[in-house]
Amino acid sequence: MDRTRCPKLMILTVIVLFSLCLVACDSLRLTQENFDKIRTGMTQAEVTAILGEPTESSSVDVAVFSGTASTWKKDGTTITIQFANGKVVAKQFSKEKNVR
Repeated sequence: MDRTRCPKLMILTVIVLFSLCLVACDSLRLTQENFDKIRTGMTQAEVTAILGEPTESSSVDVAVFSGTASTWKKDGTTITIQFANGKVVAKQFSKEKNVR
């Protein structure tokens, strides 16, 4: 193999493996255990540090009030967190049961 292609192939391999690890780790974040770590009054940044970036998010701003609903979905697990003025005010966890 050409010596100039070997480092490029090695870098490409490392990038692909790292990307796969990120995807696998992301799905591991949506657990009951991590959901239980979320407490009323936590900031959006603190929640994101635990669960990662949300799958979807919607916000509304009215005068001095801002509200956001963020949802994390992966493999039948859904976590929804409501924020008021950047702080957790409500949360919900659901997991689909396998139906046979």
